[in-house]
Amino acid sequence: MIKLTDFLIACKVPLNLLSYKVHLATGSDWLPLDAFYDGKFKEWQENQNGKNFSRDMVVGLIHVEGSRGLFAGVYRVLGFNPQEGKRVRYSTELLAGQDDLIGRVIVEHKRSGRAAYLIGKPDGGPFHVCEIRPQPMTIQDFPGYQEVCVSYAKLKIIIEQNLDTWRGALSNMKGVYIITDLKTGRLYVGSATGSDGLWQRWGSYVKTGHGGNKDLKRVLKDKGPRYVEHFQYSLLEVADSRTSDEYVLERESFWKEVLASRKFGYNAN
Repeated sequence: MIKLTDFLIACKVPLNLLSYKVHLATGSDWLPLDAFYDGKFKEWQENQNGKNFSRDMVVGLIHVEGSRGLFAGVYRVLGFNPQEGKRVRYSTELLAGQDDLIGRVIVEHKRSGRAAYLIGKPDGGPFHVCEIRPQPMTIQDFPGYQEVCVSYAKLKIIIEQNLDTWRGALSNMKGVYIITDLKTGRLYVGSATGSDGLWQRWGSYVKTGHGGNKDLKRVLKDKGPRYVEHFQYSLLEVADSRTSDEYVLERESFWKEVLASRKFGYNAN
């Protein structure tokens, strides 16, 4: 496998081999891969919890699986501004000549520790290109009703970008869904019975965060609107558009009982 630095130089990306860092991007709230899908990785990377980019350039790699990272570009560090506490807001610019590489190049790297900001070596170090995808990585097509499990950030991208396979699948179905608060483990069970089914219902969560539910309104009022970033959305069961609303509501009540979401979760009734 070719080293990442050799590959970039061969592609005429003007990486400064004497002054760069490799950023192994991970996260727990706003995930870097979600930011990338939304076209906001640069913004995501510029917000740091310290002065992590003490070199002229930064190579962004987004963790995707195992020891593999998605190439997200080489950025020139222009400066930074202190923020609250130890946080820092960097100013960076994406180097020219990378449009055909970003989102397509997969890099292999076996981490020897937990460090996420590695000083780049002139010889390229242990980073090797292991795959070049035919197209930039995007949110996958609708995976099937039994496989739906998305973060708020990913759901927002799906709805706002009007992704065809997701819209086609969700707008044709009524159903019962579950929202999980990944911070506390508390659950909210809801149902979709409107004309555009689950697509319409989940679209209302993207728009407002709470979808008009008084229980979730209270949560976001108490914890702030950005708390919605801790929510995860999944399907419990689906029914076609001919199914009566009464039946769907009965199934919603059943799942509330099974999961005890009235007693331990966010359901009030």
